[in-house]
Amino acid sequence: MNLLELDAVSRDFDVSRPWLNRVLEREPRRSLRAVDRVSFEVRRGETLALVGESGCGKSTVARLIVGLYPPSEGRIAYRGRRMQMIFQDPYASLNPRWRVNRIVAEPITHLGLAASSGVRDQVASLLTQVGLSPDDGEKYPHEFSGGQRQRISIARALAGEPDLLVCDEPTSALDVSVQAQILNLMAELQNRLGLTYVFISHNLAVVSQVASRVGVMYLGRVVELGEAQRLFSRPRHPYTRMLLDAVPDLAMSGKARVPVAGEVPNPLSPPSGCAFHPRCPYADERCRRERPQAIDDVACHAVQEGRITP
Repeated sequence: MNLLELDAVSRDFDVSRPWLNRVLEREPRRSLRAVDRVSFEVRRGETLALVGESGCGKSTVARLIVGLYPPSEGRIAYRGRRMQMIFQDPYASLNPRWRVNRIVAEPITHLGLAASSGVRDQVASLLTQVGLSPDDGEKYPHEFSGGQRQRISIARALAGEPDLLVCDEPTSALDVSVQAQILNLMAELQNRLGLTYVFISHNLAVVSQVASRVGVMYLGRVVELGEAQRLFSRPRHPYTRMLLDAVPDLAMSGKARVPVAGEVPNPLSPPSGCAFHPRCPYADERCRRERPQAIDDVACHAVQEGRITP
């Protein structure tokens, strides 16, 4: 059963210069399309990961899902009770003037999920679930490490009793050893509480550990979507292949690894046709002229024409 569905969702931002500058220099308004007709569904109980280089639109999708941005067009349908978000920076996402007890209790009191007499016990239980002590509730965020702060963020998110957690690069600001601890905690909570995750990341090594399915984004569009095991073993889109080829080969298989060539184009003046064609070794005239539509969950003329071997 689908818990979340996005249908041709787009988001535009007005990036025009100030009004007086535009009048004096006779410039029109300028709009940036950060998300371009994105469609996918999230099944109850799974982890869908969105990956791609910086600036591809994945964090904007996260904010669209939780309602921090309204879509410019398209439809978002959610069939759960509540959703919560875990932000990237645990140093910026917690109020430094509040004790941890108040931070975690806020969703409970705001949503009326417990009588006032039971809020403190519920906060203590949540802190214990994420590997902290109930006594930590009397401390302020600055008294904790980055990994501990992210545990507090997770406890705060769970306090709202969500069905869906949108996780925007929740481990990227943490040390590698701490990343593993947080990922293990999230997996344990998912299994025990039946949570559904939308997991935003640029780190394919992390995604390979947590994802059930993966959507690969490029310049605001989903260019490939599929089951994680299949996508990592048999990537189809040239961009997905380039991302995976750039991952260090820890198995030392001897396979050549190459970095992703070129740079993401300026979204204010995207290329014609397929946005990836300036970096793609398989691009032809059709790719430069015609934007590919997603067929069988991959948007690539070369794949659809059989010019790329599996």
